[in-house]
Amino acid sequence: MEKQKYYISTAIAYTSGKPHIGNTYEIILADSIARFKRMQGYDVYFQTGTDEHGQKIEQRAKDQGVSPKEFVDDVSGEIQRIWDLMNTSYDKFIRTTDHDHEVQVQKIFKKLYDQGDIYKGFYEGQYCTECESFYTQSQLVDGRCPECGGEVTPTKEEAYFFKMSKYAPRLIDYINEHPRFIQPVSRKNEMINNFLKPGLQDLCVSRTSFTWGIPVDFDPKHVVYVWLDALTNYITGIGYDCDGSSSEKFKKYWPADLHLIGKDIVRFHTIYWPIFLMALDLPLPKQIFGHPWLLQNDGKMSKSRGNVIYADDLADLFGVDAVRYFVLHEMPFENDGVITWELMVERMNSELANTLGNLVNRTISMSNKYFDGIVNDTGAVEEPDDEFKSVIISIRAKVEAKMDELRVADAITEIFNLFKRCNKYIDETMPWALAKVPEKKDRLSTVLYNLVEGICIGANLLEPYMPETTERILSQLNVGKKDYDELSVFGLYPSGTKVTDKPQILFKRLDVKETMEKVEALKPKLKELKESQSPEKDTKDSQKKESVIDIEPKDEITIDDFDKIQFQIGEIISCEAVKKSKKLLCSQVRVGSQIKQIVSGIKTQYTPEEMVGKKVMVLVNLKPAKLAGILSEGMLLCAEDADGTLSLLTSEKEMPSGAEIS
Repeated sequence: MEKQKYYISTAIAYTSGKPHIGNTYEIILADSIARFKRMQGYDVYFQTGTDEHGQKIEQRAKDQGVSPKEFVDDVSGEIQRIWDLMNTSYDKFIRTTDHDHEVQVQKIFKKLYDQGDIYKGFYEGQYCTECESFYTQSQLVDGRCPECGGEVTPTKEEAYFFKMSKYAPRLIDYINEHPRFIQPVSRKNEMINNFLKPGLQDLCVSRTSFTWGIPVDFDPKHVVYVWLDALTNYITGIGYDCDGSSSEKFKKYWPADLHLIGKDIVRFHTIYWPIFLMALDLPLPKQIFGHPWLLQNDGKMSKSRGNVIYADDLADLFGVDAVRYFVLHEMPFENDGVITWELMVERMNSELANTLGNLVNRTISMSNKYFDGIVNDTGAVEEPDDEFKSVIISIRAKVEAKMDELRVADAITEIFNLFKRCNKYIDETMPWALAKVPEKKDRLSTVLYNLVEGICIGANLLEPYMPETTERILSQLNVGKKDYDELSVFGLYPSGTKVTDKPQILFKRLDVKETMEKVEALKPKLKELKESQSPEKDTKDSQKKESVIDIEPKDEITIDDFDKIQFQIGEIISCEAVKKSKKLLCSQVRVGSQIKQIVSGIKTQYTPEEMVGKKVMVLVNLKPAKLAGILSEGMLLCAEDADGTLSLLTSEKEMPSGAEIS
């Protein structure tokens, strides 16, 4: 029987510099999904790569005194090295400087021009080099790029445009008819309400102000603009031919089953890319998932802010599988995750060294101590064996259900619940006590067999996420991998097998102080790397000079005045932009058992999807008022700096919704 195909892709990484762990998270996430699908028996094709054209690349190459091709060769090689270091099992690493890709992009551009979807005109607007995007004056935020906060420059040049609006109604219908097309749902709502319904502008698809790009072959002073070049990699990489002679690989794998991308480029992948495909009369990908960001405690990682963490540094300190575990397990499905060195140490010690590593080590050690490493099922069944086995064999279905929804962190949690149940089983059966009673020898043997089988099933399920760890565990248990269907059956570990007589430490416990000293030792290297690469965008954050702010004092109040004010912790459960307002967001906030609707002027600082899940400080007893015709029943507290940057006030420690602030 022919295997069912599964084509998964990541966004192609931009070759502007070395990728940090936030960039690397995406390839690890995609790899875990690809490995899981292979384990299920799918014929998986997994593609990743690099995006290598554009004005920013041309400028950075010039700054370093090399050609653009030399620059991207170096950076693309570094990106591929990091992807390989993190043990990712991609099938193809495409580069947009590949000759076959460039040829097809030229053909696609000509086809769309010939059929009237592309026309020549002039573009005049504000251009952000960092984002490689044009904006109208009304789209700017305080005169700066609405996406990155960087500088924009007035630009007018001849360009070709794609008629986006021609296909917008068809795309809206498609999205509504395919509810799983854009995930999570909050991203779908954002695309429809913020971009499609207000109306699409025609898209600039060529440039003449720089030369580092794929030439428009029938008008060579133009180069193909980034999105028509980059997005088409998903079809050119598997053999699409615009002339109708596409490869068997393309016919087999297209449409893609999953495009995995960052939330910041959802618009390009769920609006521009589907419309390009419609114009080419090709099927749309089945699903596009816009994953959240992995942040440092102080916000989005940026070289200019000096808060970057790199995957290879993490791997040096913790090991590759520990890094994979952390970024996959700590990233929520829809909201941003946080990474810190200290949190890595805590997870290393509690989950990896204790829950998993100690379980494997002491199980093997007890097998060697009591039975010379021979693991036998003697059939001496007692309580709580039936319940234990039931839990173990139920985990596969739970993991599968989570993975079907792309809830990878939850899937890993289920697997570690299995390991925690094994640890509990040790406490319940007390093998050391059984060993003291000769009549309980058979019972002790069965207990250790059950533990080994439970660990074996858990290790197999862990393979998509921590492949090296799975291999090390199974090697110590002297057994090969199970088939996927066998992971819901208990008792298949061959009775009489001898485990290793020298159990390895899977994960060593770390000392926080010693680890942080090693982190400090990395800083000179990170500074050198930062200085060796062209500086990133001058964001508002990087331009701040003030360490303190003085404001005009208000009149003093008494404790009686303060007692009138009621502050509580609120959890934002949903949020949406207020139509026809540039500043307002409308949030539904759970405060204790109540839901309050609160309108806040923070749209320039936060997107609706960023708001959901935040625990914030709420002024609860503010008299309700209408803002833009919408009732607001409280106030979210924010801090504001001298540049007008806002930051929602949140609790330092995890606090329940409704907790009083006093």
